Amino acid sequence: MNIQTLLVANRGEIALRVFRTCEAHGIRTVAVYTDADATAPHVREADVAVRVPSYLDSDAVVAAAKEAGADAIHPGYGFLSENAGFARAVGAAGITWVGPTPEVIERMGRKDAAREIAVEAGVPVVPSFPLVEARGALAPSLETKDFPLLVKAAAGGGGKGMRIVRSAADLDDAIAAAKRESASAFGDDTMLLEKYVERGRHIEVQVLGDTHGDVIHLLTRECSVQRRHQKVIEEAPAPRLPDDVRERIHAAAVELARAVGYTNAGTVEFLLDADTGDFYFLEMNTRLQVEHPVTEEVTGVDLVEAQLHVAVGDPLRHRQVEIVPLGHAIEARIYAEDPYAGFLPQAGTATAVHWSFRARVDHALEPGQVVSTSYDPMLGKVVVFAPDRERARRTLVRALDDTVILGLTTNTGFLRSLAAGQEFEDAAIDTAWLDRVEIAPPDPEPARVLAAHAWQQAHATPAGPFASDGFRLGGPPAPVRVDFEDGSVVLGTPPNEHPISIVTPYGVELAHQGQRYVFHRPDAAADHGVEVGSGTVVAPMPGTVLDVRVAEGATVAAGDVLGVVEAMKMELALKAPYDGVVTAVSAVTGAQVALGDALFTVEASDE
Repeated sequence: MNIQTLLVANRGEIALRVFRTCEAHGIRTVAVYTDADATAPHVREADVAVRVPSYLDSDAVVAAAKEAGADAIHPGYGFLSENAGFARAVGAAGITWVGPTPEVIERMGRKDAAREIAVEAGVPVVPSFPLVEARGALAPSLETKDFPLLVKAAAGGGGKGMRIVRSAADLDDAIAAAKRESASAFGDDTMLLEKYVERGRHIEVQVLGDTHGDVIHLLTRECSVQRRHQKVIEEAPAPRLPDDVRERIHAAAVELARAVGYTNAGTVEFLLDADTGDFYFLEMNTRLQVEHPVTEEVTGVDLVEAQLHVAVGDPLRHRQVEIVPLGHAIEARIYAEDPYAGFLPQAGTATAVHWSFRARVDHALEPGQVVSTSYDPMLGKVVVFAPDRERARRTLVRALDDTVILGLTTNTGFLRSLAAGQEFEDAAIDTAWLDRVEIAPPDPEPARVLAAHAWQQAHATPAGPFASDGFRLGGPPAPVRVDFEDGSVVLGTPPNEHPISIVTPYGVELAHQGQRYVFHRPDAAADHGVEVGSGTVVAPMPGTVLDVRVAEGATVAAGDVLGVVEAMKMELALKAPYDGVVTAVSAVTGAQVALGDALFTVEASDE
């Protein structure tokens, strides 16, 4: 491999993933970062790091590569990874582009153009219709039997610019809304109108092509577990596929890649009608996919290494006959979101992070790291491998049980419930299943019991005449009750589980079966934040500053509110300890603060 120095035009876990392969091959690595990511893990792990104003600034990224002496650029996924103009700029700068040619990116990046190529290659496509306005009645080209329909953007992806239409009366509004969304997201409001498959499965095929005309597939992936067109759990190979259908899907993917002259790694996505068994071409992703680890685990092929070899003109290092499934792999995406509160994005400081030893975990999250809403909410990917699907599924459940992220809410507990459910066990989930079915939140009682024991252990008198319960000297201890705002627990036999937890004077935070819980003490809303014997007011726990009400030099009275901190979904007022003057204000509205951070200082008045 002739690459000496490689810049990854990306951040987070994908940057770290590419760095790992580079390190194994002695390739020097270059990271780019924005001000918000100055201390991020991918910056520290690279041999060289160069600041850029934005990950979308292609000129700045190319300039960073030149500055660092990089002779190749890997785009990762997202950002500029499917930007043909960026690929051209990289080549024009004399730098090796790790990806398909700009021409192929352009042709396959648009769903309408890719559809035409698929038709020419003899690959089945979803039945389509002329884009018309129905105006509340059936248009000449449409009939009642044609519904439901899918309106979707010709440019872009990720579920943006897509609407399901079930009647002619809804068609106009759906087209207008999809056009607005597509124009905003992609700068293009061109729409396609296709048949909507009610019970569809999302099946995709990983392909590799070299510059010598050879193309191979690396089996299938099942990505049907989606919410609003966003993938949640992926696996390889796709389960419950008849051999003949699987082979035809493999052949269609390879044929399409050959037809377009595809080089490097790419993914051909298909929609399989679960009712009829028919499959249709959806789109081609001209980059490495988020879910590529399941293919790596099940085939033993390092896809990043394969990309680098192809980029420098090497022939493929694997023959099709060598690509056989070694077992089964499943990946679960960990997001900073609250599935039981409308999947709202979450932000905060990760106070505890623990990943499972049972899984490969691609991530860039560590304790103390601030998670904001500035970038994609994905925090990591938990990937398991086993000889068969059921053993892989059970391993995934246990791996999610092991996963602990405190300080902010994630979807880990939701994923655990999903993976443990009967529908996933039976591989019976279609692409719309999560939009039809509501998964109930887990019972908090086991976690409450664990929290009560953690509280008691943290606050019990360790020794002396009052070590039992402080009331029955020489007698058996009285039952101990721990009160939380949402319920009480009478302590019995200590549980066998000892989860990672954070205990403060105001409550307990822990994760049980992946789900994060925060249990507040009944008096947690009382005044907090005063360091005893001092005029310094500190953060009572990790949180976010919601409000700063005083400035330096302000005169305050005892009890005046200096500021408000939100922690564990509770607002805590920070009050002046006595009459005096504010001599220091470190709190900044919107800033993340750690436990014990000094936020205000009040100097007592002479009286």
